[in-house]
Amino acid sequence: MLPKLFFGYYAAVIVILSLLVVTRKNPVRSVMWMLLLFFHIASLYLFLNAEFIAAIQVIVYAGAILVLFLFVVLLLNLREELKVKRFIGSWPAGLFVSAAILAIVINVIRSFVLAAPPGKYSIEYIKEATHTKALGTILYTEYLFPFEIASLVLLIAIIGAIVLAKRKTRS
Repeated sequence: MLPKLFFGYYAAVIVILSLLVVTRKNPVRSVMWMLLLFFHIASLYLFLNAEFIAAIQVIVYAGAILVLFLFVVLLLNLREELKVKRFIGSWPAGLFVSAAILAIVINVIRSFVLAAPPGKYSIEYIKEATHTKALGTILYTEYLFPFEIASLVLLIAIIGAIVLAKRKTRS
């Protein structure tokens, strides 16, 4: 009973914090709610005995990505943006589109077969090998090519950011 209670707490708080992130008018407060959201997601990973993914969640998302968001928010001149009321009349259309997308997602989820054949990575195997070793084994054997493609995409993005930054400093 207690694990279900903890999972219910984390699930409810994550949903509430997600809503707070997207509904706040002040972007800095929205980023702070996102920080709390990231820590709750990491706590949920800890609850599920995925310590490595929880540590990555805190280091990468709560550390790096959130700082990036905060710098972008602080670099933008949002005083004028907050005064302009551009999207006031579009709530009914947005609600309709959101309900339609939700219906599509629910239908797609229902179409999946829930009983998948058992794989090689059972709970006993993961407990014996630890989460980090099992994740590393899968990542660097079965998914090596997609992993390398993702690293190349990130490398290209970094090079593009450096080129754009250099152009701005030269002119």
